[in-house]
Amino acid sequence: MKPKVTSFDIAFKAGVSQATVSRALRGSTLVSAETRQRVQAVAKELNYKVDKNASSLRRQRASTLALLLFEDPTSDDSLINPFFLSMLASITRATARQGHDLLVSFQQTSDDWHAEYQDSHRADGVILLGYGDYLAYRSKLERLVEEGTHFVRWGSAVEDQHGVSIGCDNRQGGATAGRHLLAQGRRRIAFIGTATLQCPEFLDRYLGFCDALSEAGLTPEDGLRVDACDSTEEVGHRAMQALLKRGVAFNGVFAASDLLAIGAMRALDEAGHSVPGDVSVVGFDDIPMAGFANPALTTVAQDTRLAGERLVACVIGQIHGEPVGSQMLPTQLVIRRSCGAASRP
Repeated sequence: MKPKVTSFDIAFKAGVSQATVSRALRGSTLVSAETRQRVQAVAKELNYKVDKNASSLRRQRASTLALLLFEDPTSDDSLINPFFLSMLASITRATARQGHDLLVSFQQTSDDWHAEYQDSHRADGVILLGYGDYLAYRSKLERLVEEGTHFVRWGSAVEDQHGVSIGCDNRQGGATAGRHLLAQGRRRIAFIGTATLQCPEFLDRYLGFCDALSEAGLTPEDGLRVDACDSTEEVGHRAMQALLKRGVAFNGVFAASDLLAIGAMRALDEAGHSVPGDVSVVGFDDIPMAGFANPALTTVAQDTRLAGERLVACVIGQIHGEPVGSQMLPTQLVIRRSCGAASRP
């Protein structure tokens, strides 16, 4: 008896993976037109018939969510932003409460990594943490939407975005940081962080900071802004060194992340400037390290527990066909020793 032809036979003859065969046979746009035609031609040549029972079985839910982390530059080998480590615990607990398992991995650079988890039935939905350059990342989100993948990402809601996002109110948080610095008598406040659409969270934090300056009758100065898209202590350290070399006067710093702020404080200390005596510093995120910095860092806290719960609820809602939308969560200022009253204007 002649053995039954399988999708693996087609994959071998067409020179592609079995997952590519599955996508090509259902007309997925993740597969190029040329590859689809080649796979379909091989399937016809081999007289391949879809096993409807097996197909129905594969459509059953896996009761698993995939959490995909972006590899961020870090000072250790983890390649995970410390802020996301706090959120990881919250997401894990929220997933368990929903009766699901959690598959944790890093995002891949291939064109179709983003669909593989749901496509191969390893996971019913995907949670994305981190993205690098958002403008370059948009096309991947667009393809997720085209494929009908259940997914949610942590980050700012941006105009014409693809898919659903859960994030904090970065603009409100930036305004809170700016107002607090101004209330301490700091009138010349530097900003460390890239304020462009490549980093929409940092951009919103900067715009909120500018709102606070405007309320006080002040105008942001280009000479008091240092670009820094990567969020590491080293980048914050270099940014502060660059600012000090400019020779511009400042007595306050708002850094777009705690890691940037901690690096900046180290550079200030090395240059003989006291914090908060000479310069007050405020960060953003409230990572565990912020409370143990020297001095302890005043920062804008994001609620990682609530964030994890909302991310999980959002993607599970999509799986069950419920209407979901992007959400912004409130922030809270955590006051510590790094931001005090100015001894001189």
